[in-house]
Amino acid sequence: MKNIFKILTLAVTTVLMVTACTKVADLPYYDNGTAVVLTASKTSVAPTPADSLSAVISFSWTSPEYKQDTTLYKFILEIDSTGRNFAKEATKIVTGVLTTSLTGKELNTILLNYGFSLGVPYDLDVRVTSSYGNNNERYLSNVVKVSVTPYNDPAVLTTVNTSVTCALATSTQLSNTFNWSNAFNGYTGNINYVLQYDSATKNFVAPLEIPVGTNLYTKALTQGEMNETALTSGIPGGNTGKVEYRIKATTAQGAVSYSNVVNVTIQSYIPILRFYLPGSYQAATGNGNNWDPGTAPEFIRDLRAGALNKLYYMYIYLPAGAEFKVTQGRSWDVNYGGTAGVLSVGGANFTVATAGYYRISIDRTGLQYDIREGRMGFVGGGTGAGWDPPSTFPNYAMGAASTNLFVGLTDFTVDGWKLIDNNQWNSGDLTVVNTRSYGAAGGSGSTMEINGGNFPNVASAGRYRVMWDGRDVDNIKYEMSPATEMRVVGDGMQGVNAWDPGASPQMTYNGNGVWSITLTLVAGKDIKFLAGNAWGAFDYEDNSGGSTATGTPRKIKWEGGDNFKTPATTGSYTITLNEYTQTVTIN
Repeated sequence: MKNIFKILTLAVTTVLMVTACTKVADLPYYDNGTAVVLTASKTSVAPTPADSLSAVISFSWTSPEYKQDTTLYKFILEIDSTGRNFAKEATKIVTGVLTTSLTGKELNTILLNYGFSLGVPYDLDVRVTSSYGNNNERYLSNVVKVSVTPYNDPAVLTTVNTSVTCALATSTQLSNTFNWSNAFNGYTGNINYVLQYDSATKNFVAPLEIPVGTNLYTKALTQGEMNETALTSGIPGGNTGKVEYRIKATTAQGAVSYSNVVNVTIQSYIPILRFYLPGSYQAATGNGNNWDPGTAPEFIRDLRAGALNKLYYMYIYLPAGAEFKVTQGRSWDVNYGGTAGVLSVGGANFTVATAGYYRISIDRTGLQYDIREGRMGFVGGGTGAGWDPPSTFPNYAMGAASTNLFVGLTDFTVDGWKLIDNNQWNSGDLTVVNTRSYGAAGGSGSTMEINGGNFPNVASAGRYRVMWDGRDVDNIKYEMSPATEMRVVGDGMQGVNAWDPGASPQMTYNGNGVWSITLTLVAGKDIKFLAGNAWGAFDYEDNSGGSTATGTPRKIKWEGGDNFKTPATTGSYTITLNEYTQTVTIN
């Protein structure tokens, strides 16, 4: 029995050995191949955009003699800049053939991805790695050197309009649109585009630029923006000239291409330049942060013919020893100082020795400045001063309530009148020292005109409240309303109907814009001031932030706001409303 088991075991072992030997014999066996020899059809090539889709260079190599179907042979064409030992190679895989070619686009894309400059020849190293189809038996060929020049494949720029007219009144409206095609055809990376411009015939020696962005192909410009391209290209405002535009395209690797040039004829206009007054006074007077053009008050522009972009002015309170300068725009890029009335770029700080309300005027083109008392008053046949400016101050002066804001009460007759900031008439010339008088063609709320016609006559004689309001420097206007009475209304008065204008007590007018009254005020309640016996009349609200302090002036406002808070303790108080200083004091 043991012998039979041994015989069977030997038989099985023999079968397994035979089977194993048969499987090893059935595996394919590949001999080693040989390194291929690479040749190029050219040693130098300079393709053009016209060659984009055409083969511009071909490469061929000998057979590696692998023991495999030749259709399975694998080849990798490797390309890199000479000297880098293929550390940043570009590759192309070829199977089953001993040759390949590159189009102008393929070759140019390789060069652009390396960041090479256009039009400059560069040496490239080229080799082939051969292998079996399964990547075994890899061999490197010889290295072939080829000089290649990347070509400019620019965007094509078009303009919707070849002639535009720009105007200040429509400066925000669309003026023109530029469109262009993709630059660097075939390049797959990001491309940044910039619209460049320059005066015609200057050949972009020193072009100016308008950023566009990455992979964007259109840029729309308003009339104001087109006007700016004209002005900065040397075309004076109010004139017609031609501006050239082109697209600058830059790849992520730094290659630069310029499009064709398009011309646009532009009728320009004189733009509005803006000036500001940064200085040491700002924080203390509520005019922003010290020496900060970004928060500084803006000058009013004199819009008269010949004065536009020339004369600027403002009325402002300055503390003693305040220092300040003038900036064009809200930065220090262009700033002015000066001495002895002469304005100079980057000049010495201006300063005032004493605290007060000032009129500051500059002549941008004549480089002159003037700092004097800031004031405003009534003049004309309908006022007590008559048509005699020397009689205006001080008896018919308005109160300086805030920056570029005057408030005044006076008695009018039915006759002509104006507002004036000096004690003499304007001499007619456009200088920083000259007087400004004001009038308007329309009623209350209308825009004022410098040295223009009179304000409309009042409908009936009486006391009126007038406000010279230049806080919006783009629209200096006046407000006018009757000033025959002033009432205290609210729920904070003992023995007075709450919020009943007709039953509310009237204040006494003391002259010079000052009203007063003594009342018993209820603690923790509200009041306001109404210039009439019914809602809808002119009124004053709180501008102090809800102060309940006594003996301290609180700021007032008339454009709408919260009610005034009564003191913390019920009792008899005297209320003084001062419309010249725009304050209310409760004692």
